[in-house]
Amino acid sequence: MDTTLTIRIDKELQQQLEESSKRSGKSKSELVREALKRQLNIESFQQLRKELLPFGEVHGWLTDEDVFREVS
Repeated sequence: MDTTLTIRIDKELQQQLEESSKRSGKSKSELVREALKRQLNIESFQQLRKELLPFGEVHGWLTDEDVFREVS
C-alpha cells in the first residue's frame, strides 16, 4: 500500500525540482522518491560501515585502499 507524504520546500528548491523534472522527463514525485531512496541508502551504508570499522581495524584495514588491496 502506498503512502502519501507531504513536505514543505522553499521556492528555490521547488524551481530546481521543476526544472529537473522537465529535463529528465520524470515526475517531481519520482525524482523526490529517488532522492529519498538514495539518501536513505547512503545513511544505511554509513551506519553499517561505522559498525564494521572496528572489525576491519583488527585486521589492519584502516583505509578503503587497505580493503581493496586485500580483495584484489
